[in-house]
Amino acid sequence: MESSITQEVPQRIKEAATLLKREPDIPAWAPLLYQLQLLNIREKPDPLILPISDRIHIGNQKRERGNFHFQREEYSMAARAYWMALDVLTTHTKDGGSAVLVEGEEVQDYRVKCLNNLAAAQLKLEQYDDALHTSRDVLSLDPQNVKALFRAGKLLSDKSEYEEAKEILKKALKLEPSTKAIHVELSKLVKRQSGGKNTQKWQAKPAQLLGDNIAPFLTPSNKKPPEISWKFLLGALVVALGSLVTSVILTARN
Repeated sequence: MESSITQEVPQRIKEAATLLKREPDIPAWAPLLYQLQLLNIREKPDPLILPISDRIHIGNQKRERGNFHFQREEYSMAARAYWMALDVLTTHTKDGGSAVLVEGEEVQDYRVKCLNNLAAAQLKLEQYDDALHTSRDVLSLDPQNVKALFRAGKLLSDKSEYEEAKEILKKALKLEPSTKAIHVELSKLVKRQSGGKNTQKWQAKPAQLLGDNIAPFLTPSNKKPPEISWKFLLGALVVALGSLVTSVILTARN
């Protein structure tokens, strides 16, 4: 560019110090003037013409930016960053649809990470239908992704779609039988199905169906051990003593 653009941005010291997470060295409300100079402008690169390594690098940078915003609880900005990462990692067809690149599994792995992170941000934003749709996108790429299975199952359960939710959660349980959250969600689901009554409790399927390491939901038994009547014990004792006395008398006569 032949000429540059300069813009002055006023700000107070205290506000700037808050962004930098440090105490100011000069009075808190002293005026501060930033001078920003735009040196260059470049067009957004077309993902279709970039090498796979460049696509992964750019997409991962945007995903990490999303993680940064997520940790700061800036969920809208995090979701936007994840969408930008997915845009780099997705091939757009001429009819407006999209198709995943087939050049390597590494691209797909990064897409799965971005989609899972996006679903987490959507849940924080209470965009539950979008989070369910995103979780299904993950499962279309990785049907055994436990995070996506758990989120989809929980969201379906919240929508009262219990049968599908149960099947998805049981699949997640089979993959990770030691995950307590899946057990808890299945128990909640069964309780919802029974109308909130405690007459039915979820129990894991036999080990031959879900694996040898399945930790079942143990349902405490409400049955009391049978009680032996004291009258029965006393009667048995009298009979035993009578038999013993009779045996002694017969032996003495002989």
